[in-house]
Amino acid sequence: MLKVLYEDNSVIVVYKEAGILSQKDKDNDTSLLDMVKEYVKKKYNKPGNVYIGLVHRLDRNVSGVMVFARNSKSASRLSEEVRNGKLKKEYIAVVEGIIEEESGTFKDYLVKDSKFNTKVTDEKHGKLSVLDYRVIKRDYKKNRTLVKINLKTGRHHQIRVQFASRGHALCGDTRYGNTKGYIALCANKLTFIHPITKKEMTFEINLPDNKYFTDFTM
Repeated sequence: MLKVLYEDNSVIVVYKEAGILSQKDKDNDTSLLDMVKEYVKKKYNKPGNVYIGLVHRLDRNVSGVMVFARNSKSASRLSEEVRNGKLKKEYIAVVEGIIEEESGTFKDYLVKDSKFNTKVTDEKHGKLSVLDYRVIKRDYKKNRTLVKINLKTGRHHQIRVQFASRGHALCGDTRYGNTKGYIALCANKLTFIHPITKKEMTFEINLPDNKYFTDFTM
């Protein structure tokens, strides 16, 4: 069932559960974009195709808050916010190992390879990728750390690769780490400027029902 956090004539803000695609891929599985279109079509009794603009994405196995545009003007303005870094996402994650520093900044140059993985490279071959992090809690018994992440750039698999390259792979990340399950990464806070009213809007959710997160809340 679609979890709608906010909606008006210009935008609709929803929660994406882990395991759902942001938009269809070659496997043609149902995506969040499909679900939003169906929701709007049924609620407002709209005939034919419903316009919903996808302006940003989350990886399939990542949960979090997403905003969709309900018309082309809003889609254009929100897409511009994404390009200018004005649409801001904050993430929360559980990583392997204990991060001793209370906070820090990761700066790397990342590049995608032919297998659609991402890896750290040099300035000549990669794109600058920057994030800030802050430790929320440490679990010394299970050797894990709960962190909040402020993403400065939006590269492919950026958070997963930057933490993994420092020996702190995200829990549940089978591609860049060694644990299984849904990735312990959630875009729990989203801030953007409303495309019509120009007011800043922020949406924040609690930790998802993921075993890695619930270990810190039990």
